[in-house]
Amino acid sequence: MRHRIFTDFALVFTTYTWTAIPNIVLTSTCLTTMKYLKGDFSLKWAIGALLSFVILSVCTSFQRKEEWTPLFDKKLSKWEVYLSYRHQLGYKGEMPKDENGKEIQPIGYNQPSDVFTMIQENGEPVLKVSGEIYGCVFTKQEFENYHLKLKVKWGSKKWVPRMEEDMDSGILYHSQGACGVDYWRSWMLSQELQIIEKSIGDYWSIASSRMDIPAQKAESLPGYVYDPKGTLTSLGSGTGNGNFCQAKANYEKPKGEWNEVELITYGDKSLHIVNGKVVMALSNSRYMDGDVSKPLVKGKIQLQSEAAEVYFKDVQIRQIPGIPKQYAAYFNK
Repeated sequence: MRHRIFTDFALVFTTYTWTAIPNIVLTSTCLTTMKYLKGDFSLKWAIGALLSFVILSVCTSFQRKEEWTPLFDKKLSKWEVYLSYRHQLGYKGEMPKDENGKEIQPIGYNQPSDVFTMIQENGEPVLKVSGEIYGCVFTKQEFENYHLKLKVKWGSKKWVPRMEEDMDSGILYHSQGACGVDYWRSWMLSQELQIIEKSIGDYWSIASSRMDIPAQKAESLPGYVYDPKGTLTSLGSGTGNGNFCQAKANYEKPKGEWNEVELITYGDKSLHIVNGKVVMALSNSRYMDGDVSKPLVKGKIQLQSEAAEVYFKDVQIRQIPGIPKQYAAYFNK
């Protein structure tokens, strides 16, 4: 009867993660209960071998596939809109007032306008940003540890108060909280990858955010310029070093052509990449909550309207298990 006596035996396999193979993470949770013939070594060995094969197959099937996810569609369904003001010359950060001195409220969230419109170009969805009112579109979803890429090009129109300035927009990442907390009363707390003529990839602190960037003092303008061999410098609100760092170099294509802009961010580190060239490496992303410094490593993504006509397309994102190996040297100083 020994060969007819069965005993329940539970094998629990939970959350195994391998990172030895670059860019591959295998995660699975398996609960397998088998009944085996007690004392029959050959049968137990055979079942064990079969079970190991099944577990390996299941784990492999759960391999994270780092596929690109498009964020644009014809209806801009993954985004919301915030509009603030038609800012005028002389703006100094205070809430705008009407002719009677009464404060003017911002236009607000998801109000009808022609500032952000989806158009079709060669069958592809393209976001046209008129720029005439300050504001943003922002993702409904928060993101963390990702690689974002998009294409951007300039239109022809500019608006007050930047008629005499370079055309300007931006990608704001790790965006948290309400819109309108910044100097221009238009955006969320965030970090900015600036999109501006002749210097795509600059850094701006938005609201109380801060970053550490290897940089040197700029010779021709106030502030700092990114330098991989420069001194690690804290930038942002309250640092005493200003809120801005210029990109390493200008890799923008001629006006009217599409530029590919990439943002790679993992943990507290980020890379700004323009047409395949790294123009900024940043670390220690954080923000100030009163006198307390807190990590700023995840959040929504904003695309700015900032007094210039600009177009975005091919906005795609994927999660990453770490800073890609080809860029690791930017942070191993």
